[in-house]
Amino acid sequence: MNIVLQIILLVLMSGVIIAVWLTPPPQSMLGEVSRIFFFHVPSAWVAVLAFAVSMLNSVGYLRTHKVKYDIRAATSAELGLMFTIVATISGAVFAHKAWGIFWNWDPRETSIFFLLLIYGAYLALRSAVDSEERRARLSAVYSIFAFITVPFLVFVIPRIYQSLHPGDTIIDSSGSIQMPPPILAVFLTSMLCFTLLYFWLYNLQSRILEQKRNIEVL
Repeated sequence: MNIVLQIILLVLMSGVIIAVWLTPPPQSMLGEVSRIFFFHVPSAWVAVLAFAVSMLNSVGYLRTHKVKYDIRAATSAELGLMFTIVATISGAVFAHKAWGIFWNWDPRETSIFFLLLIYGAYLALRSAVDSEERRARLSAVYSIFAFITVPFLVFVIPRIYQSLHPGDTIIDSSGSIQMPPPILAVFLTSMLCFTLLYFWLYNLQSRILEQKRNIEVL
């Protein structure tokens, strides 16, 4: 990401942070604590995106055996885990303010806990194998199977069981957009900012690790 895009990201993110406090709370019944929604949901979205990119790079490695795909898969998984932690912490803060407890094993909380375990195990696997080729191969296979669980844990299971989480914040049961235009604009801009932030970190870290490996090989 060049300097112009970095400046655009900085301006957009700064604008989102300001706009979050200038617009009404996304849910009037929950009040001020519902503003966490503007950061919690984008963090969860980026986590899913990062795990998908990790899976695609893992497929690329198994097809080509090029190390760059292994590096990118690991980088994206690490970022996905980081954004999952952000989503977990922001969700816990919301839960404490809304329900009086940080953690109550709500279906969504339980799902994200399993997601943390699955991708934490992925990083543990990588650190436990010394052989570069074997580590890359095992990690790629694990990443592909791990991502199969992501749609179920994030989108399916939390909707099967009754949850304390607000279910109609964005789209109601009829499929209509629930948020007023100003709130929707801030939310979509936040989603864009978090997505751009992810790709910036992903490209930056991948380039650093690829260049580091090239230096080690030389």
